[in-house]
Amino acid sequence: MKKTYKLTDLCCANCAAEIERGIAKIKGVTLCNVNFVMQKLTFETAEGGDDEAVIKKVKKIIRRVEPDCDMVEIG
Repeated sequence: MKKTYKLTDLCCANCAAEIERGIAKIKGVTLCNVNFVMQKLTFETAEGGDDEAVIKKVKKIIRRVEPDCDMVEIG
């Protein structure tokens, strides 16, 4: 399943890259892209995976790297 989120208060490209690397390592994530300029996160999960567990892990990674950053689903 493909998910797209708007990232609010993402302050730098290095943080965006670190978030992208962290999310890409989550079991079940098949594709991940963080676009700093557009402030957008897109990732795909394997079919039949536990999407809620993946989303929890994604939020945890974002909070660890950028505590003030929030994600809002846009698609």
